[in-house]
Amino acid sequence: MRTTEPSNADLSQIRALTFDLFGTTVDWRSGVVDEARRLGALRGVKADWERLADAWRALYVPYMDKVRRGELEWTNFDRLHRLSLDQVLREIDAEGFDMSARDELTRAWGRLPAWPDAPTGLMRLARRFTVATLSNGNRSQQTALVRFAGLPFQSILSAEDFRHYKPDPEVYLGAASALDLKPDEVMMVAAHKPDLRAAQRAGLRAAFVERPREKGRAGGADLLPDPLSDVQARDFIDLADQLHC
Repeated sequence: MRTTEPSNADLSQIRALTFDLFGTTVDWRSGVVDEARRLGALRGVKADWERLADAWRALYVPYMDKVRRGELEWTNFDRLHRLSLDQVLREIDAEGFDMSARDELTRAWGRLPAWPDAPTGLMRLARRFTVATLSNGNRSQQTALVRFAGLPFQSILSAEDFRHYKPDPEVYLGAASALDLKPDEVMMVAAHKPDLRAAQRAGLRAAFVERPREKGRAGGADLLPDPLSDVQARDFIDLADQLHC
């Protein structure tokens, strides 16, 4: 088994940890595939549901970029997912879903399973730090997801609060301000290296947590090592060990 070494960085000033959700804390892909398969069976629709999940996720950044370019007015994450779903269903020839089924499938992003280590790891980390979400997901979506997955977050922070999407610096700086902390008192935790590099450019510290199964059997997830991060961990339990929680 791959092991990680404790960081030599001085992390004594860290007071809060902010967590990416989709992929880092919850298994978005399995959850979306399972829900699409369930709804397809109910509606008599057959399709490659893994392809649907991957294609839907692939439109995540392009649809956020439409907001950044002004092609769409500020739009929350649920609405972006709903808009991109229509495109995906056309592409995979699965347009048998009616509008109510499409709305229900969009809500699947609020019903995703936590990675097995996430609840216990978060509970341990919360003994020493404020643990907060920092996701592009909107508040209602995150609230539903945290409740569904049994995640012991103490605070929910959303891109919706700052009307910017990660990796815009306004999100990371806004999170620090919302927590009444300086940026270098906050550590961003994510399984995605671009998210962490953006957080570091905004002055936050960074912890990389590897999720090798995030994108399924095809691979493509970011992997250890990540020497640019202050901490590198296999999972939330390993992160808690390294942060002495």
